[in-house]
Amino acid sequence: YLLKTHMQPERVLYVSSQNNSTIYPAFANRLEYSKEEKKIVVTLHNLRKNDSDIYVCAGVLENASSLSVNRSGTMMLIKETEQAHCSNSSWGIYGLIIVVALLFSALVCCALYRVDVKKYCQRKKPNAVYEDMSYSSRRNTLVRT
Repeated sequence: YLLKTHMQPERVLYVSSQNNSTIYPAFANRLEYSKEEKKIVVTLHNLRKNDSDIYVCAGVLENASSLSVNRSGTMMLIKETEQAHCSNSSWGIYGLIIVVALLFSALVCCALYRVDVKKYCQRKKPNAVYEDMSYSSRRNTLVRT
């Protein structure tokens, strides 16, 4: 057994040696456990303030009607935490970042507009003159007398 013992004594979990288990209603859908040989790991989820207590493991001996409690237990103290909410100041920071990004993009666009980008991106044609100097073309241009 896993038991709550002080504030609101109640049973939490029962696991038998035949691997039958019972999760008691107060912890239904909030408790997971895994068993390896003689070791059981228990995980509690969605803790509430009234889950604060001392939890102990207890065993039932064969042919005995009483529980034998193991050690002193584990104390769990659950505190309520405040939910973090987005405040108006965080929206102001996001707005400022967006405005700065837009101004920077406008500056880049203006700079690219001023600079003639096409002349830097176009392939330059080489300044070369091609002249056919083959024999057949020279023969037609020879002066005959």
